[in-house]
Amino acid sequence: QVQLVESGGGLVQAGGSLRLSCTASGRGFSSMAVGWFRGSEGKEKEFVAALSWSGDKTYYGDPVKGRFTIFRDDGGKTVYLQMDDLKPEDSSVYYCAAEDVVRVGRPLTGSEFEYWGQGTQVTVSS
Repeated sequence: QVQLVESGGGLVQAGGSLRLSCTASGRGFSSMAVGWFRGSEGKEKEFVAALSWSGDKTYYGDPVKGRFTIFRDDGGKTVYLQMDDLKPEDSSVYYCAAEDVVRVGRPLTGSEFEYWGQGTQVTVSS
């Protein structure tokens, strides 16, 4: 079992930056594929970014390409989403998700992931 916890959300002005963190308790997180999604609980979530289990492949949703970066650090124990040049339309609840094997290189729906965090709110003011 893997429990995910997101942190780093908050209020920022348009053009600013935030770094979200996803940490986990439980087995094997450092060798799992991780994705970031955004949206509302109970509704279809929008794909933001994904990192392969090996850490050598990333993929981004079109709205965030060139502005967001997903990467793993802390010996693999934390996955970050660096968000730069934020826009008001980036405001949402951001969720991280993890799974043992996910093919990274295409937009993901969320159904590929078994483990999910509770989300962290990001609000971008204009």
